[in-house]
Amino acid sequence: MSCPICGKAADAKYRPFCSRRCADVDLGRWLTGSYAIPAEQVEEGDLPAADSTGDDAPDDLRKRPN
Repeated sequence: MSCPICGKAADAKYRPFCSRRCADVDLGRWLTGSYAIPAEQVEEGDLPAADSTGDDAPDDLRKRPN
């Protein structure tokens, strides 16, 4: 496997990167928004309506009394 930043052989200690430097370069790219997960713009009318309690969490995620 080669380092996704510079193409050198990956080091097991920093896998999948070859060095701490390349790992830090990759982290910096994520933190500055250079990498982004593509998403579609959602129109407000396409959003699901909240229930009458204002809590739109699924039933299994709501806290239940003991």
